[in-house]
Amino acid sequence: MDAYALQRSWDRVTRHGEQVPLYFYSHLFVSHPEVRSMFPLSMANQRDKLVSALGRIVSNADRIENDADFLRHLGRDHRKYAVVAEHYNAVGASLCATLKHFLGSEWDEELAADWTAAYQVIARIMVEAAETASETSPDWWDAEVVSVERRTMDLTLLTVRPGRAFHFRPGQSVSMEIPQRPRQWRYFSPANAPRRDGSIDLHVQQIDGGQVSTAVVRSLKVGDTVKLGAPVGERLTRQADDPSDLLMVAGGTGLAPLRAVLEEIDQEWQRSRTAPRVHLLHGVRMPWHLYDRPWLRELAQRRPWFEYTEVVSDDPSYPGTRGKVGKVAARQALYGRTAMVCGGPQMVGHTLEQLTAAGMHPERIKYEHFYYAAADQHTAEAALTRSGDNR
Repeated sequence: MDAYALQRSWDRVTRHGEQVPLYFYSHLFVSHPEVRSMFPLSMANQRDKLVSALGRIVSNADRIENDADFLRHLGRDHRKYAVVAEHYNAVGASLCATLKHFLGSEWDEELAADWTAAYQVIARIMVEAAETASETSPDWWDAEVVSVERRTMDLTLLTVRPGRAFHFRPGQSVSMEIPQRPRQWRYFSPANAPRRDGSIDLHVQQIDGGQVSTAVVRSLKVGDTVKLGAPVGERLTRQADDPSDLLMVAGGTGLAPLRAVLEEIDQEWQRSRTAPRVHLLHGVRMPWHLYDRPWLRELAQRRPWFEYTEVVSDDPSYPGTRGKVGKVAARQALYGRTAMVCGGPQMVGHTLEQLTAAGMHPERIKYEHFYYAAADQHTAEAALTRSGDNR
């Protein structure tokens, strides 16, 4: 399998922009019309996911076997769409048809063999992960909406309770489908440590033009039933009773998984009266976006191990700390600490740049890859190597 040939051919195909996913899905739905019902009516978001996912996979084709976590996650996650092994054959055929269409005479036997070999490896890893997961967990969990609190103009705090045991670790995320937007799954992070009653808090920010987030904020109501996918992600989790000091950097609702980790640490402190030192910086554009300020301020007052800093970027009248949260984070004490970073792709990329420029080793910076489309992930990872760019 020639990784360079795969990357070069994919780069040439992506120059055709939106025509690529349009052709792929047209081919797939014409040749296998039975799969159309598995996709949302509006395919705009799905088209972006296709290009990003394929780009990520192809760019790592030379080390697929050594970096298979992403593919295993995709395989487990696709169970909620009712994907079975036979569907991978249909997708593979449409993928090759798409490549042949856009590459023309460049699509020869050798290149076709390379793509076939790469796809077979990818499909095998995903199918095996899905089959293994199906032995121990359902494809999704039904959960009742038990609380909907409109905290700000565009942000809702949602509490759901799964109908059966749902085990997750603080710092993980779950995908959710709401009845108002069938087949449109979106990722959210539990904002609490696991509870005895099984309830889960989610922070949902309304995004301009976002179909799901808008429906959650405006339309979802107590008593509705949502679906939850299996919890995913490990990079923002920690081992129980880990004494490592933490620098948490959150942008907007990126606070949610870090808040869950804070609850976990606080529970440990209440049991043993020992805890790592934790400094949380919450960055927002305007001060009214500090939606969890009361709880965080109270925790900082009651716990000697916790420090909390509010950072506002776009309000020159704000009397507290102002600026981009990544830049403020880079001015803190970094030695001996592990950084946890969560927010939008641009915020994460900027924070990684600032922390590495300030001397923090990349291995000490934790952020979750799957929050971002594949292209954004490479942007964020590239920031880890540009330690000299301190903007």
